[in-house]
Amino acid sequence: MSRMTPFSSPLLVGFDAMEKTLERIAKGSDGYPPYNIERIRADLSRGLPEKLRITLAVAGFSEDELEVTTEENQLVIRGRQSDAGERDYLHRGIAARQFQRMFVLADGMEVLGAELRNGLLSVDLVRPEPSRMVKKINISVPE
Repeated sequence: MSRMTPFSSPLLVGFDAMEKTLERIAKGSDGYPPYNIERIRADLSRGLPEKLRITLAVAGFSEDELEVTTEENQLVIRGRQSDAGERDYLHRGIAARQFQRMFVLADGMEVLGAELRNGLLSVDLVRPEPSRMVKKINISVPE
């Protein structure tokens, strides 16, 4: 028996990739590291478009232990800490922990850059204003 999904409607043509992405997101993550997403208003006087900023709390990670990439329509942020040498801990409450956090990007979203400051990794995104196109499709008549 086949599984019925919301994307199996005949009116939603070509959305199978979106369905797979939603399934991957639904599997969830453990919530580490915590993050914020904020909208930064456009400053038209300086010619700056509206941006989105994703800020992750990555205290204890250095720049070379973090990786920000885009894969297809996803922003992927990975952190890998290396345990530096032998230490004799009396109490260890700060774990050297790896993470991978993924954000699905809408079509046309572009990553402007990333900045690490005071234990916070900020990734700025912008969506260029789409040009509105109307394309006429010719109808052929067989002879």
